[in-house]
Amino acid sequence: MRLSARVDYALRAAAELALAAAAPVRTLLTAEQVARAQGIPPKFLESILLQLRRAGVVQAQRGPDGGYWLARPAEQISLAELIRVIDGPLAHVRGHRPEELGYQGAAAALQEVWIALRASEREILEAVSVADVATGKLPERVRDLTADPNAWS
Repeated sequence: MRLSARVDYALRAAAELALAAAAPVRTLLTAEQVARAQGIPPKFLESILLQLRRAGVVQAQRGPDGGYWLARPAEQISLAELIRVIDGPLAHVRGHRPEELGYQGAAAALQEVWIALRASEREILEAVSVADVATGKLPERVRDLTADPNAWS
């Protein structure tokens, strides 16, 4: 799986906003605060936050007390949703959805492999919420997969 820098930054920014949302008092974060906390180029982050705002994932308030916050509880925002907002569908092969591909002969089974890969990817990314990432309390299925030393190489 290959994720773009935009997706990586969006996921990290959402985790920061989730952490702020968990504070006892509603805390808005500026793009600059999020960028600094995560080491993200501020101008790049602003365009990502705009994309997330247009998709209804984050909200913004202008002014001296302004900033960004998650539009819904972090528990209701999956990593898959964020990836789709930023980069579109989860799995493509040469720019096509796996079910649109046609392989022949000895390679015919590749289509099923790509569809299974997408299903597996979806299973994890739909199960993990922004809150899970922000708190470090990942679902058991994810913890089980990462407990395998071979997963790290």
